[in-house]
Amino acid sequence: MRLFSALAALYVGVLLPCSVMAQPVANPNPTVAAPDPATLKAAREVIASMQGDRATLLNAMAAPMVGMMQQIGVKQQDQAQTLVQEVVMPTLTAHYDELLDIQARSFAATLGKEDLQAIATFYASPAGKRLAAAQPQLAQAQMAGTQQWMQSVMPEMQGKLTKAIQAHGWMPGAQPKAR
Repeated sequence: MRLFSALAALYVGVLLPCSVMAQPVANPNPTVAAPDPATLKAAREVIASMQGDRATLLNAMAAPMVGMMQQIGVKQQDQAQTLVQEVVMPTLTAHYDELLDIQARSFAATLGKEDLQAIATFYASPAGKRLAAAQPQLAQAQMAGTQQWMQSVMPEMQGKLTKAIQAHGWMPGAQPKAR
């Protein structure tokens, strides 16, 4: 459960703010044509602008990754930090362009070239640049808030899940209830 909470918090707090609009919508027709190159280029520029400085963004992920290492069994903080610096961060850095490409395709499939250009104009503005620069701090604050929220709702959710499982007769050794 703690690993799930950590992964959920990492996703919601760090990765999602960087790609909140980049999540692909379920596509019932997978044969839709790929976006044209100009739209894809505009989308990639938007994604790069939204995420701000690559090194800053990736470095902001390091501390949560250390916590994840500890939750999956590397209990010594110095060992977890070493693994994050030697393995996790170089791997994420090496594959970062792949993430940008995935997000750009999602943006290009969802938004038109004109909208993407307008968004890029915003991110080129002083306010857009400040927003992009603030992303790591905002992501950390969102992650802390998400963890706090998850911890506050987890007891209620666990109680309700237990009752629902019992009501359905899904407890180990229980007979399923007839519908």
